[in-house]
Amino acid sequence: QPIAIVGATVHTVRGDVLSEATVLFDRGRIIEVGRQVELPSGVLKIEAEGKHLYPGLMDSSSNLGLVEINAVRSTRDFAETGNVNPNVRAEKAVNPDSELIPVTRCNGVLIGVVTPAGGLISGRAAVMQWDGWTWEDMTLRADAALQVHWPRISGPDKEDQGKAAVPSGLRSLERELQAAADYRRAREAEPHLPQDIKLESLLPVIDGKVPLLVDADELRQIQSAVAFCARHRLKLIIQGGYDAAECAELLKQHHVPVVVTGVHRLPERRSDPYDAPFTLPARLANAGVRYCIAGSGRFGGSNVRNLPYHAATAAAYGLDPAEALRAITLYPAEIFGVDKHVGSIEKGKAATMFLTDGDILETPTQVQQAWLNGRDVSLNSRHTRLWQKYQEKYRQLEAEQK
Repeated sequence: QPIAIVGATVHTVRGDVLSEATVLFDRGRIIEVGRQVELPSGVLKIEAEGKHLYPGLMDSSSNLGLVEINAVRSTRDFAETGNVNPNVRAEKAVNPDSELIPVTRCNGVLIGVVTPAGGLISGRAAVMQWDGWTWEDMTLRADAALQVHWPRISGPDKEDQGKAAVPSGLRSLERELQAAADYRRAREAEPHLPQDIKLESLLPVIDGKVPLLVDADELRQIQSAVAFCARHRLKLIIQGGYDAAECAELLKQHHVPVVVTGVHRLPERRSDPYDAPFTLPARLANAGVRYCIAGSGRFGGSNVRNLPYHAATAAAYGLDPAEALRAITLYPAEIFGVDKHVGSIEKGKAATMFLTDGDILETPTQVQQAWLNGRDVSLNSRHTRLWQKYQEKYRQLEAEQK
């Protein structure tokens, strides 16, 4: 049955904000967006006057679905043993029944990049849709990036004429890439050689089909990662990027985007301005660097729901509000290669969106309805169930007092 959301303020994100507009969708896809949309017969109309319609928000770095309670080891499944695990696939470990997923969904975060952790090469990140019976249902894009934790760059090496010492981690990474290239040549020469799943997993990386998602905050780390990937002709995404604005020209020159892993964090150095993390998105935007904002922070997946408030803080500290919204919708979709499917409200894209009673960047705003690929998704969660439970408790207490 075709569904039409009528009369809402539609935040298309890629285009203009349309007041009193209509969005028509059917079979999971948006058919028309505009102020004068002809509705087909049998359409289900949802009256949305005075409400706001947004594309599903996309978090670009978290372990949501891989951990339930950080303090309980048995619920943590975001890291494998060992230092080099390129064959690890994050999406296969996602728990569809996690209590944290409905909580996240209730604040409009319908899509997310799940990243593994631990070691030098942690594994492959995946773009997930936060509703589904199984991890297969929820996977929007597997092999979205290969997670690498970039080693810190130490001071000058006295034996190397004042140059910065090369960390052993970089030598290990270089050896793994070379081993993958040698493995490919050997397999091409002798197809019957046994497969090595770790080296197989690195082949799309050295082909430039899968980017490295490099966890790096310090200036030297970022410069080192850019130089390394340029030398080996690898695609690169910087994750963290605290000092990214200090090397903006380098990032632009090599077309390297930055995932700002949380605006709500402390300055890295005592000498930094207190608001350095808050102004980072605005500084990157002003410098012309591609970027997006993630909701990472303490307690991992349980705080992904706060993603819109990271963007709101960036807007309060110099970022244009429309740009802040793009930083949690369209920009992450572009960086991780799913912008043809999600990230904005446009004809032909998936009907992944949500309806609110106000501006999503404002904390009092409530999400009232959400759709993922055109399917109405539940906004019930552990939080709403607890609220209903204690509402009933107080109702009974009031009745007893009367």
